[in-house]
Amino acid sequence: MVARALSPQSNYNTEFHQTLIMSRTILALLFTLALAACNKPTQKSQSRPIAAVDPATAATITGTVHFEGAVPAAAKIDMSNDPDCGAKLASSENLIGDRGNLSNVFVYVKGGLGDRGFAAPQTPATIDQRGCRYVPHVLGVMIGQPVQILNSDSTTHNVHPMGHANHQWNASQLPNSQPLTKTFTEPEIMLPIHCNQHPWMHMYLNVVSNPFYAVTGSDGRFELKGLPPGDYTIAAVHEQLGEQTMKVTVGPKETKQSDFTFQSK
Repeated sequence: MVARALSPQSNYNTEFHQTLIMSRTILALLFTLALAACNKPTQKSQSRPIAAVDPATAATITGTVHFEGAVPAAAKIDMSNDPDCGAKLASSENLIGDRGNLSNVFVYVKGGLGDRGFAAPQTPATIDQRGCRYVPHVLGVMIGQPVQILNSDSTTHNVHPMGHANHQWNASQLPNSQPLTKTFTEPEIMLPIHCNQHPWMHMYLNVVSNPFYAVTGSDGRFELKGLPPGDYTIAAVHEQLGEQTMKVTVGPKETKQSDFTFQSK
Protein backbone atom coordinates (compact mmCIF):
# COMPACT_ATOMS: atom_id res chain seq x y z
CA MET A 1 0.00 0.00 0.00
CA VAL A 2 1.33 3.37 -0.94
CA ALA A 3 1.11 6.07 1.73
CA ARG A 4 -0.26 9.38 0.54
CA ALA A 5 0.74 12.68 2.01
CA LEU A 6 -2.05 14.74 3.59
CA SER A 7 -3.03 17.81 1.67
CA PRO A 8 -2.75 21.28 3.30
CA GLN A 9 -6.56 21.30 3.48
CA SER A 10 -6.56 18.01 5.43
CA ASN A 11 -3.96 19.36 7.87
CA TYR A 12 -6.11 22.46 8.36
CA ASN A 13 -9.24 20.37 9.04
CA THR A 14 -7.39 18.18 11.55
CA GLU A 15 -6.02 21.18 13.46
CA PHE A 16 -9.42 22.86 13.39
CA HIS A 17 -11.17 19.82 14.93
CA GLN A 18 -8.50 19.47 17.61
CA THR A 19 -8.85 23.13 18.51
CA LEU A 20 -12.64 22.78 18.59
CA ILE A 21 -12.48 19.77 20.92
CA MET A 22 -10.06 21.59 23.24
CA SER A 23 -12.29 24.69 23.33
CA ARG A 24 -15.33 22.60 24.20
CA THR A 25 -13.40 20.87 26.99
CA ILE A 26 -12.28 24.20 28.45
CA LEU A 27 -15.84 25.60 28.26
CA ALA A 28 -17.23 22.51 29.99
CA LEU A 29 -14.63 22.87 32.77
CA LEU A 30 -15.41 26.57 33.21
CA PHE A 31 -19.14 25.83 33.38
CA THR A 32 -18.57 23.16 36.05
CA LEU A 33 -16.47 25.55 38.13
CA ALA A 34 -19.06 28.33 37.79
CA LEU A 35 -21.88 25.99 38.79
CA ALA A 36 -19.94 24.85 41.85
CA ALA A 37 -19.33 28.48 42.83
CA CYS A 38 -23.04 29.31 42.48
CA ASN A 39 -24.04 26.35 44.65
CA LYS A 40 -21.50 27.15 47.34
CA PRO A 41 -23.33 28.57 50.40
CA THR A 42 -22.66 32.20 51.12
CA GLN A 43 -21.29 33.38 54.43
CA LYS A 44 -24.78 34.58 55.38
CA SER A 45 -26.34 31.18 54.74
CA GLN A 46 -23.71 29.09 56.54
CA SER A 47 -24.93 27.63 59.81
CA ARG A 48 -23.47 28.74 63.12
CA PRO A 49 -23.29 26.76 66.36
CA ILE A 50 -26.64 26.79 68.15
CA ALA A 51 -26.51 28.90 71.30
CA ALA A 52 -28.27 27.85 74.47
CA VAL A 53 -29.57 30.77 76.51
CA ASP A 54 -29.68 30.14 80.26
CA PRO A 55 -33.24 31.04 81.34
CA ALA A 56 -31.93 31.85 84.84
CA THR A 57 -29.95 34.79 83.42
CA ALA A 58 -32.09 35.74 80.39
CA ALA A 59 -32.80 39.45 80.00
CA THR A 60 -35.57 41.46 78.36
CA ILE A 61 -35.70 44.68 76.37
CA THR A 62 -39.08 46.38 76.18
CA GLY A 63 -40.18 49.70 74.79
CA THR A 64 -42.62 51.81 72.84
CA VAL A 65 -42.25 53.28 69.37
CA HIS A 66 -43.68 56.80 69.37
CA PHE A 67 -44.74 59.05 66.52
CA GLU A 68 -44.17 62.76 66.98
CA GLY A 69 -46.43 65.23 65.22
CA ALA A 70 -49.73 65.03 63.40
CA VAL A 71 -50.38 61.73 61.65
CA PRO A 72 -51.00 62.31 57.92
CA ALA A 73 -54.40 61.22 56.68
CA ALA A 74 -54.27 57.69 55.28
CA ALA A 75 -54.56 57.46 51.52
CA LYS A 76 -57.76 55.89 50.22
CA ILE A 77 -57.56 52.69 48.18
CA ASP A 78 -60.16 52.01 45.50
CA MET A 79 -60.96 48.27 45.32
CA SER A 80 -64.07 48.60 43.17
CA ASN A 81 -62.47 46.95 40.12
CA ASP A 82 -62.83 43.56 41.85
CA PRO A 83 -66.30 43.02 43.39
CA ASP A 84 -65.00 39.93 45.23
CA CYS A 85 -62.80 42.11 47.42
CA GLY A 86 -65.81 42.95 49.57
CA ALA A 87 -65.18 46.70 49.84
CA LYS A 88 -65.00 49.63 47.49
CA LEU A 89 -62.75 51.84 49.60
CA ALA A 90 -60.06 51.06 52.16
CA SER A 91 -57.28 52.96 53.90
CA SER A 92 -53.57 52.60 53.28
CA GLU A 93 -51.50 50.89 55.99
CA ASN A 94 -48.26 52.71 55.13
CA LEU A 95 -48.38 54.90 58.23
CA ILE A 96 -50.63 54.12 61.19
CA GLY A 97 -50.28 56.22 64.33
CA ASP A 98 -52.62 56.22 67.31
CA ARG A 99 -52.34 58.60 70.29
CA GLY A 100 -48.66 59.13 69.63
CA ASN A 101 -47.81 55.45 69.09
CA LEU A 102 -46.67 53.88 65.83
CA SER A 103 -47.85 50.55 64.41
CA ASN A 104 -46.11 48.15 62.01
CA VAL A 105 -42.58 48.90 63.15
CA PHE A 106 -40.19 45.95 63.02
CA VAL A 107 -37.88 45.94 66.06
CA TYR A 108 -35.02 43.45 66.29
CA VAL A 109 -31.53 42.77 67.63
CA LYS A 110 -29.30 43.97 64.82
CA GLY A 111 -25.93 43.46 66.50
CA GLY A 112 -24.29 42.07 69.62
CA LEU A 113 -25.03 38.35 69.37
CA GLY A 114 -21.61 37.54 67.90
CA ASP A 115 -21.36 34.11 66.32
CA ARG A 116 -24.28 32.64 68.25
CA GLY A 117 -26.67 30.60 66.14
CA PHE A 118 -30.36 29.97 66.80
CA ALA A 119 -32.59 27.19 65.52
CA ALA A 120 -35.45 28.32 63.30
CA PRO A 121 -38.96 27.46 64.55
CA GLN A 122 -40.61 24.57 62.76
CA THR A 123 -44.04 26.11 63.30
CA PRO A 124 -44.95 28.08 60.16
CA ALA A 125 -45.49 31.81 60.26
CA THR A 126 -48.75 32.68 58.51
CA ILE A 127 -49.65 35.28 55.91
CA ASP A 128 -53.32 35.47 54.90
CA GLN A 129 -54.96 37.27 51.97
CA ARG A 130 -58.24 38.53 53.36
CA GLY A 131 -60.46 41.29 52.00
CA CYS A 132 -57.84 41.82 49.30
CA ARG A 133 -55.28 42.80 51.93
CA TYR A 134 -52.25 40.97 53.27
CA VAL A 135 -52.67 40.09 56.94
CA PRO A 136 -50.45 40.99 58.72
CA HIS A 137 -49.02 44.04 56.99
CA VAL A 138 -45.57 43.49 58.57
CA LEU A 139 -44.21 40.10 59.65
CA GLY A 140 -40.95 38.76 61.08
CA VAL A 141 -39.57 35.25 60.56
CA MET A 142 -36.27 33.48 61.04
CA ILE A 143 -34.07 32.19 58.24
CA GLY A 144 -35.33 28.74 57.26
CA GLN A 145 -38.65 29.04 59.09
CA PRO A 146 -41.63 27.86 57.00
CA VAL A 147 -43.93 30.65 55.84
CA GLN A 148 -47.48 29.51 55.07
CA ILE A 149 -49.46 31.75 52.72
CA LEU A 150 -53.26 31.46 52.68
CA ASN A 151 -55.93 32.83 50.39
CA SER A 152 -59.16 33.30 52.34
CA ASP A 153 -60.71 35.44 49.59
CA SER A 154 -63.12 34.41 46.84
CA THR A 155 -60.83 35.89 44.20
CA THR A 156 -57.50 34.85 42.70
CA HIS A 157 -54.36 36.44 44.11
CA ASN A 158 -50.75 36.49 42.98
CA VAL A 159 -47.97 36.32 45.57
CA HIS A 160 -44.80 38.05 44.42
CA PRO A 161 -41.91 38.56 46.91
CA MET A 162 -39.50 41.13 45.46
CA GLY A 163 -36.42 40.67 47.61
CA HIS A 164 -32.81 41.46 46.81
CA ALA A 165 -30.98 38.98 49.04
CA ASN A 166 -33.63 36.27 48.67
CA HIS A 167 -34.73 34.61 45.45
CA GLN A 168 -37.72 36.26 43.80
CA TRP A 169 -40.66 34.10 42.82
CA ASN A 170 -44.20 34.56 41.59
CA ALA A 171 -47.14 32.24 42.28
CA SER A 172 -50.87 32.51 41.57
CA GLN A 173 -53.24 31.30 44.27
CA LEU A 174 -56.87 30.41 43.56
CA PRO A 175 -59.68 31.18 46.03
CA ASN A 176 -59.60 28.96 49.13
CA SER A 177 -56.85 26.84 47.59
CA GLN A 178 -54.15 24.91 49.43
CA PRO A 179 -51.64 27.11 51.28
CA LEU A 180 -48.30 27.93 49.72
CA THR A 181 -45.38 27.03 51.98
CA LYS A 182 -42.06 28.77 51.37
CA THR A 183 -38.80 29.43 53.20
CA PHE A 184 -36.38 32.34 52.95
CA THR A 185 -32.66 31.66 53.20
CA GLU A 186 -30.99 35.05 53.62
CA PRO A 187 -31.43 37.87 56.14
CA GLU A 188 -33.41 40.73 54.63
CA ILE A 189 -35.31 43.61 56.23
CA MET A 190 -38.55 45.00 54.78
CA LEU A 191 -38.73 42.55 51.89
CA PRO A 192 -41.78 43.69 49.88
CA ILE A 193 -44.46 41.21 48.83
CA HIS A 194 -46.99 42.30 46.21
CA CYS A 195 -50.07 40.91 44.49
CA ASN A 196 -49.93 41.43 40.73
CA GLN A 197 -53.72 40.97 40.51
CA HIS A 198 -54.45 43.80 42.96
CA PRO A 199 -51.78 46.54 42.81
CA TRP A 200 -52.70 48.07 46.17
CA MET A 201 -51.93 44.80 47.99
CA HIS A 202 -48.50 44.80 49.60
CA MET A 203 -46.84 43.77 52.84
CA TYR A 204 -43.30 43.53 54.26
CA LEU A 205 -41.52 40.40 55.41
CA ASN A 206 -38.46 40.62 57.67
CA VAL A 207 -36.06 37.66 57.64
CA VAL A 208 -33.55 37.54 60.52
CA SER A 209 -31.05 35.10 61.99
CA ASN A 210 -32.18 35.33 65.62
CA PRO A 211 -35.50 35.05 67.50
CA PHE A 212 -35.27 38.47 69.15
CA TYR A 213 -37.72 40.56 67.15
CA ALA A 214 -41.22 42.00 67.36
CA VAL A 215 -43.73 44.05 65.35
CA THR A 216 -45.51 46.90 67.09
CA GLY A 217 -49.29 46.99 67.28
CA SER A 218 -51.58 49.95 67.80
CA ASP A 219 -50.03 50.63 71.24
CA GLY A 220 -46.54 50.90 69.73
CA ARG A 221 -45.19 48.35 72.23
CA PHE A 222 -42.49 45.73 71.66
CA GLU A 223 -40.75 43.12 73.81
CA LEU A 224 -37.52 41.24 73.11
CA LYS A 225 -37.23 38.55 75.77
CA GLY A 226 -34.92 35.62 76.47
CA LEU A 227 -31.75 37.58 75.61
CA PRO A 228 -28.34 36.55 76.90
CA PRO A 229 -26.89 39.37 79.03
CA GLY A 230 -24.76 41.66 76.89
CA ASP A 231 -24.39 44.78 74.79
CA TYR A 232 -26.75 45.06 71.83
CA THR A 233 -27.71 47.25 68.92
CA ILE A 234 -31.49 47.39 68.60
CA ALA A 235 -33.02 48.56 65.34
CA ALA A 236 -36.54 49.85 64.74
CA VAL A 237 -37.54 49.90 61.06
CA HIS A 238 -40.60 51.45 59.46
CA GLU A 239 -41.48 51.01 55.78
CA GLN A 240 -41.88 54.74 55.18
CA LEU A 241 -39.94 56.45 57.99
CA GLY A 242 -36.76 54.39 57.77
CA GLU A 243 -34.53 52.92 60.48
CA GLN A 244 -33.38 54.02 63.92
CA THR A 245 -30.83 52.19 66.07
CA MET A 246 -29.99 52.25 69.75
CA LYS A 247 -27.27 50.75 71.96
CA VAL A 248 -28.67 48.81 74.91
CA THR A 249 -26.86 46.90 77.66
CA VAL A 250 -28.71 44.33 79.75
CA GLY A 251 -27.42 42.37 82.73
CA PRO A 252 -28.57 38.97 84.01
CA LYS A 253 -32.37 38.86 84.53
CA GLU A 254 -32.56 42.60 83.85
CA THR A 255 -35.46 44.26 82.03
CA LYS A 256 -34.44 47.43 80.20
CA GLN A 257 -36.85 50.04 78.79
CA SER A 258 -35.81 51.52 75.43
CA ASP A 259 -38.13 53.78 73.42
CA PHE A 260 -37.91 55.06 69.85
CA THR A 261 -39.48 58.22 68.41
CA PHE A 262 -40.14 58.75 64.70
CA GLN A 263 -41.16 61.95 62.96
CA SER A 264 -43.01 62.40 59.71
CA LYS A 265 -40.71 62.99 56.74
